[in-house]
Amino acid sequence: MSSQSQTRQLDEFAVERSLPSTMTGRSFPLGATLVNGGANFSIFSRTATRIELLLFDGVDDGRPSRVIPLDPAENRSYHYWHVFVPSVEAGQIYGFRAHGPSEPGRGLRFDPSKLRVDPYSRGITVPKNYSREAARCKGDNTATALKSVVTDSHAYDWKQDTPLKRPWSRTIIYEMHVRGFTAHPNSGLPESKRGTHAGLVEKIPYLKELGITAVELLPVFQFDPQDAP
Repeated sequence: MSSQSQTRQLDEFAVERSLPSTMTGRSFPLGATLVNGGANFSIFSRTATRIELLLFDGVDDGRPSRVIPLDPAENRSYHYWHVFVPSVEAGQIYGFRAHGPSEPGRGLRFDPSKLRVDPYSRGITVPKNYSREAARCKGDNTATALKSVVTDSHAYDWKQDTPLKRPWSRTIIYEMHVRGFTAHPNSGLPESKRGTHAGLVEKIPYLKELGITAVELLPVFQFDPQDAP
């Protein structure tokens, strides 16, 4: 699906806002999407037998303020589990519990005692006592687990950023890490600017000579602070 057609479908989804009152929700789009009157949640799982959506009042909470079970008959379309929850607003903290087989030999490690972040969430919050180890050990890890956050993508402040003024067919995007691109002595930069954004700015003429028309700075995704400190 092209980015333009996906954006159009997202806009149509937001405009239509005709989610049923039965809370069945929709499979598209994935993640948590704010609509008029609440939010639609959708997550993919091929082998889960049951999914629960957990809502929290605070990031350090060990117990959810609300548990919403997703009915396999009503809240599932193919491998997509979905539900519409009224009154949910931006900033709502949430997570999932997934029930299913525990067969490591088949790559299946379902454990309903563990809180799962939404892999499609646009926001993650980290509790003060976050523990990566607790996710691996036996027992409930809700109080120490990363949690997802509902966000309003239309409210994001892009400041002075503007869309690229060229067609995608003529766009060459270079993904880079600022430090990795400029830290080495062969960058030709003075030592004070190596590994910095200021150093990257000085390399713009070089990037243009290569034919690069846009730069994407990494990392672009949330990462586990205890896995990649």
